[in-house]
Amino acid sequence: MKVIITGKNIDVTEGLRSAVEDKLSKLEKYFTEDTKCYVTLSVEKERQKMEVTIPMPGHIIRAEQQSDDMYVTVDLVEDVIEAQLKRYRKKLVTKQQNAASLRKDFVEEDSAEDEEIRIIRSKKFGMKPMFPEDACVQMELLGHNFFVFSNAQTGEVNVVYKRKDRSYGLIEPEF
Repeated sequence: MKVIITGKNIDVTEGLRSAVEDKLSKLEKYFTEDTKCYVTLSVEKERQKMEVTIPMPGHIIRAEQQSDDMYVTVDLVEDVIEAQLKRYRKKLVTKQQNAASLRKDFVEEDSAEDEEIRIIRSKKFGMKPMFPEDACVQMELLGHNFFVFSNAQTGEVNVVYKRKDRSYGLIEPEF
C-alpha cells in the first residue's frame, strides 16, 4: 500500500509522517501493494483532523476523525478503516463488486464478526411540496438530522441535512 500524506495548516514532520505510516501499515494485510492511500492532516481551531481516502475500483474506503492530539487521531482513523473493511467484506463479495485492491485471503476469509445488513423499521409518509428553507425548519421542529421532501420549485424529491458544522445541505437528484 502506498501512503500519500499531505498537510493543511500543519507541517508534516518526519515523526508525524512516521507515526501515520506505521499505524496505516497495519492495514497492508488487507490491500494489494499498488493500492494508494491518501492522507490529509489538518488543524482547524485547535482540533487535529485526519482524513484517509482509499479509492478502489467501484468503492471508496474513507474515514475522518479529529481530536486534540494528532497521534490519538491517527489511532482513531486506523480503527475506523479496519472496522469498515471487516463490515463490508461480505458485501464486496456478494455484490460481486470489483475487489481487486483487496488481498484475496482477506476477501475469502470467513468471520463471525461480519454483519448482515438488516432493515429493522420501515416508514411511509406523505410528502407535500415545500421550499428547501421550509424543509430545514420542519427538520429542526422534528429534531432530525435530515428531512426528505418534494421540492416546490422543481417537483423532485430532495433531502436537506444538517452538517457537522451546524450548517445545512441540500441533495437534489441528477438523472
